[in-house]
Amino acid sequence: MIYYIFNIALRIVFPILIIFLATCFSWYSQIDREKYSPYECGFDPKNSARMPFSLRFFLLAVIFLVFDIEIALLLPIPIFITRSIPIVTLSTALLFFLILLIGLLHE
Repeated sequence: MIYYIFNIALRIVFPILIIFLATCFSWYSQIDREKYSPYECGFDPKNSARMPFSLRFFLLAVIFLVFDIEIALLLPIPIFITRSIPIVTLSTALLFFLILLIGLLHE
């Protein structure tokens, strides 16, 4: 019985102690400004080390993900056609294709 109490206490106290110590030791590194400045062989940097984020690249990545996910939605259509009512499945698939075509034309 004492083994189980010790085991549970150790499972609760030990992670809390590790998190507390890690927080205490990492607090100094959050204040250090030298770690956040770029290093260029001792010279002052000519440009900012932080590149601005390209919004066009982000939009292209989102569109790629949308059209990549569509393949996962298109793969089960042949199985649905054979196992359910073909007219309903085909009309749903055609509506899905129409929405994708409108999205592609919008892009």
